[in-house]
Amino acid sequence: MERWYLRNVKVDLDQISDRLGISKLLAKIIVNRGIKDLKLMDSFIYPSLDKLHDPRLMVDIELGVNLVKNSIKGGEKIRICGDYDQDGNSSILTLYNGIKRCGGNVDYVIPHRVRDGYGINERIVKKAKEDGVHLIITCDNGITAFDAVRLAKSLGIKIIVTDHHDVSFIEDEEGNKEYILPEADAVINPKRPDCNYPFKLLCGAGVAFKFVQVLYEEFGIDVEESYELLEYVAMGTVCDVVDLIDENRIIVTEGLKRINNTKNIGLKALIKATGLEGKQINTYSLGFILGPCVNASGRLDSAEIAVEMFLTKDPELAKEYAEELYELNEERKGMTEKGLKRVIEQIELGGLEEEKVFVIYEPESHESIVGIIAGRIKDRYYRPTILLTQSKDENTIKGSGRSIEEYNMFEEISKCKDLLVGFGGHPMAAGVSLDISNLESFRERLNGQASLSGEDLLPKVYIDVHLPLDYISFNLIEELKILEPFGKGNPKPLFAARNIPVKKGFILGKNRNVLKLLLETRRGKVIDGLYFGDIEGFENRLIEKFGIDEIKKMYKGIDNNITIDIIYTPNINEYMGNKSLQVIIQNYR
Repeated sequence: MERWYLRNVKVDLDQISDRLGISKLLAKIIVNRGIKDLKLMDSFIYPSLDKLHDPRLMVDIELGVNLVKNSIKGGEKIRICGDYDQDGNSSILTLYNGIKRCGGNVDYVIPHRVRDGYGINERIVKKAKEDGVHLIITCDNGITAFDAVRLAKSLGIKIIVTDHHDVSFIEDEEGNKEYILPEADAVINPKRPDCNYPFKLLCGAGVAFKFVQVLYEEFGIDVEESYELLEYVAMGTVCDVVDLIDENRIIVTEGLKRINNTKNIGLKALIKATGLEGKQINTYSLGFILGPCVNASGRLDSAEIAVEMFLTKDPELAKEYAEELYELNEERKGMTEKGLKRVIEQIELGGLEEEKVFVIYEPESHESIVGIIAGRIKDRYYRPTILLTQSKDENTIKGSGRSIEEYNMFEEISKCKDLLVGFGGHPMAAGVSLDISNLESFRERLNGQASLSGEDLLPKVYIDVHLPLDYISFNLIEELKILEPFGKGNPKPLFAARNIPVKKGFILGKNRNVLKLLLETRRGKVIDGLYFGDIEGFENRLIEKFGIDEIKKMYKGIDNNITIDIIYTPNINEYMGNKSLQVIIQNYR
């Protein structure tokens, strides 16, 4: 079951349409994305690099850049400490290439997911001291690394934190929050409560990019050169699933242009290995094909493979790395499906479906894929889900959580800090570790303090506009392309149409997994509707409502009484040089 909501934001659409030179339909969709400021709307419709915010507005960024500048000029050794996912990979590449361009003596280290866990730690700091490192820069991590940062300072190593994750806090009985920062030489994070940077939703690579822009200015390097890094930053932005609005929209738009014309040997090799050569790379390609291959190296092997692939100048080595990443990702997919099946069995056989927050211990799943499985479980049951597995310490379990929009996972877990060994994250996702003896207490407390209602736990579908099928045209579909690239914070627009007669139905595909419906518009025209969901479930719901005889008539193309409401996206079908309008049915009732 799901709830449908028609977005109805009250604004003057005529004024927006006139000011920006767009249709009222487009204006309404943009407002539905939460963008009401005309300046941000202009940036959304006409994204361009000159609309990026001044990086110097970020607190501590000039302090951090000056530390790096002095280290470069003094010939000091600089080490970047990143993360093992795509955003961490992109952050490392951005900082590494930027500092190299300025003449820095720089290398990088990536924590091993199993041996080290997330983020900089004391082992990495001690190794840096042994290696004669003078300055450490974290990227996409570090905002909660209090002990590691303190150790670095005690060993005489300068340390700069660049991160985008939520800042830790202590909350008193009245609900007042005291935010806590690591004691680094500079802490650069737009989510710092004292940071006035106008956009808070950059990914780790986005923060690294801002850092490099200021560094280039200090070294007299043209800002245009910093834009060469946007192909990395765009990958991190899409794969870290941050909202594609404001600066992120500009970064991804410009980054995709560069990715589709890339000269990077490693990226070209990966595009070829994944079967994307000759195709247009878009946000789907980054988020669901290329990004998962990069992530697979950090999940099942060493994350350095992916970084080295992007850095190498040797085509044969790039090909070898790319094919290895592709194979690792195929292995990861198989492991994920097996783990998902085990978790579903545990939920359904263990009677956990009534719990508001799933806290599930599944020791057989590799810790690198528990976040993926948690996301799949969250989508399936629409519950905040934390999936835990065994860590290298037999008494400690660790895992990842994925949340729903009604539940701030970071804040709720913060209330259980006394039960945890460590945790970090943001409202929609988190990583945790705890002693196995605290598992039941953790589950009970999260469920006991959760204020989620029954309605909160129903999936919500938000409709942009009620648009009868007669209004669909080639011009409309062309206009909607202005809204690309799509992603989190800027999903494909969803339209709704009511009481549509179904003239005929067909089941297509070699696996019989596509339902094609001939839909009749109010003006008597017929348009194809394609549904890629659960066809058996679709048929059963129709039988409940209309009866088996009407379904038989529908499949035979005989007059019947079946009508449906749909939520859809308009599309163009191209076949043997002919183009026709169709709709992709996302939801029905």
